[in-house]
Amino acid sequence: MGSVTRKPLIAGNWKMNLDHLQAVAFVQKLHWTLKDAAHETDSVEVVVFPPFTDIRTVQTLIDADKIPFALGAQDLSTKDSGAYTGEVSGAFLKKLAADYVIIGHSERREYHAESDEVVAAKVQAALRHDLVPVICVGETLEQREESGPTAVAVAQLRAALEGVSADADVVVAYEPVWAIGTGQVASPEQAQEVCAALRTVISESLGDAAAERTRILYGGSVKSGNIASFMREPDVDGALVGGASLLADEFAAIIRYQKHVGV
Repeated sequence: MGSVTRKPLIAGNWKMNLDHLQAVAFVQKLHWTLKDAAHETDSVEVVVFPPFTDIRTVQTLIDADKIPFALGAQDLSTKDSGAYTGEVSGAFLKKLAADYVIIGHSERREYHAESDEVVAAKVQAALRHDLVPVICVGETLEQREESGPTAVAVAQLRAALEGVSADADVVVAYEPVWAIGTGQVASPEQAQEVCAALRTVISESLGDAAAERTRILYGGSVKSGNIASFMREPDVDGALVGGASLLADEFAAIIRYQKHVGV
């Protein structure tokens, strides 16, 4: 399937970095860095995923300055409200004009023991509140050696899509755990192999039309120097960027550079 009809998505996951004052400075700098290249970024969707404590501040800035970035959260609760201390409801995120929410990131799976069942429940919670879930899947090096390059990601996505309707809007992010923050990067061919397998899962779970429109991102040590090679692959529709999304000049270069790779 070609990526002609899928608008490229470049997403910045800030993780637990930048307080709300630093977030203002960062978003302003990123916006100004991109402003002189607006004609190059019109066809790219940019999303930032700040920590919860920054979301209101970033939303206010985006609205006031008419900055063309979408806003997302890094996680959400499976519950909508109630006695769940420390949890954040999708309803609250939607009230803050969030459009997206990351679900099933490998750090949540590892450090918070989030199972496939929890991830699936969070996908449903996001969809209940009209948030687009960015469903993260990926394997460790040990899992890759034991099961092959696609088995883990395919199983994780199949579980996450259980009960999702065919017309739901979702994004999938393939992040090989062995490439996150390690400096190691999957080759474009490796990324394409897994992303193609994930698109097949979407087709089997939600139908061909959903598979054609759903964007699949690559994540894992993405930089301005390697983004173009990934964007050339037919089933890679963008990137979920970690560390490089905290550097305004570098993140801007990632956003700009992919416009020139024939997507």
